[in-house]
Amino acid sequence: MAILLPTPPDAPWPCPRRGGLSLVLAGLVLGLGVQGRPAQAGPPPYPDAVRGGRLAARAVLDQAGAETCLRGKLTRALLELSASCEAAGERNGLCSLADRAVVVTPMDLPFMAATAQQLLDLSAAETEPGAPAGSTR
Repeated sequence: MAILLPTPPDAPWPCPRRGGLSLVLAGLVLGLGVQGRPAQAGPPPYPDAVRGGRLAARAVLDQAGAETCLRGKLTRALLELSASCEAAGERNGLCSLADRAVVVTPMDLPFMAATAQQLLDLSAAETEPGAPAGSTR
């Protein structure tokens, strides 16, 4: 029997402003995905990874949580985006950014903010109807 943690529908991983870390850790220890569902096998579909990356980037730019939580959120989104790009055969600027940024350690706030802004800029075409994505499959 799995215990599901409540998660806002628009957040890939909620960042509590204070406290709440024990709930996140408990969920991870119990083997739950961070969205209150069992972890999926393989990367998310590319459009979902782009959406998750945009949500994480907005959270970083809005400083919606503790630095460590934002770092985790952005890192997870970049890892998922990189894996999704590879699985979908995508070769574009957004995928290149994810591949480069995810290996930078440690990520400080200025780097996270710059990466978040680049992610939003590069992914704008991915979410605008009728706009070319600029990918070369």
